[in-house]
Amino acid sequence: MSVTVLYFASLRDAAGLASEQVPTPESLAELYDILRERHGFALSRERLRVAVDGAFSDWSARVGDGAEIAFIPPVSGG
Repeated sequence: MSVTVLYFASLRDAAGLASEQVPTPESLAELYDILRERHGFALSRERLRVAVDGAFSDWSARVGDGAEIAFIPPVSGG
């Protein structure tokens, strides 16, 4: 079973892709730690927001198969 992960801004740049399918994780925190190591993300979890199926979520939340997970970094603009 798997989930879809969406990347935005600096995370998309670091991963080199906008989304990917990954095995369903135990928790969102575990998933980000795995992807951070895989893609070399510089941002810690404390600097990100995470959403599951379009709603902001807590890092300790479990996710179901087929969920869409978005990691949202801080955005700067001017």
